Amino acid sequence: MTDTLLLPAVAEALAAHGVAHEVLECLPDLADTAEFCAHYGFSLEQAANTILVASKKVEPPRYAVCVVLGTTRLDVNRSVRALLDVKRASFADAGTTTALTGMLVGGVTVPGIVGLPVYVDQAVMDVPRVVMGGGNRSSKIVLDPAELLKLPGVEVVDGLAGARTAPSHDMQG
Repeated sequence: MTDTLLLPAVAEALAAHGVAHEVLECLPDLADTAEFCAHYGFSLEQAANTILVASKKVEPPRYAVCVVLGTTRLDVNRSVRALLDVKRASFADAGTTTALTGMLVGGVTVPGIVGLPVYVDQAVMDVPRVVMGGGNRSSKIVLDPAELLKLPGVEVVDGLAGARTAPSHDMQG
């Protein structure tokens, strides 16, 4: 598969920063993490979810992009709040996510994100390869997570996510 399947901004960012990756085509109805993994033979431990988080009751709002494994849960209440230096934060809604990233929920990914801080959980970096969104719901990229460090604004954070205690409902990517 070629980079033509990806959202153009994602393909351009991957090329501009020399990020080594593979592109996979996927059915849009199977883009959400659990469905994608079950259908295409990836484990949740290989899935890197990309989630936009927004501050609450702060003007102007503060945003951050967070990357966590499918087996973990983003620690919005402690880690992300501290990183954003706000009292309250939550997952951004789909409209806000698309408006700020140019990407569809289920396909949000780090390459192509401009002007927002990107926090990657240390656990993501400990996996040999991950699958993540291609910027749309019809493609995914597979890469060594160390490749993400070639992109601007990426910071690895220990403890950004914790063990998942309840069944997952994929929020964004």
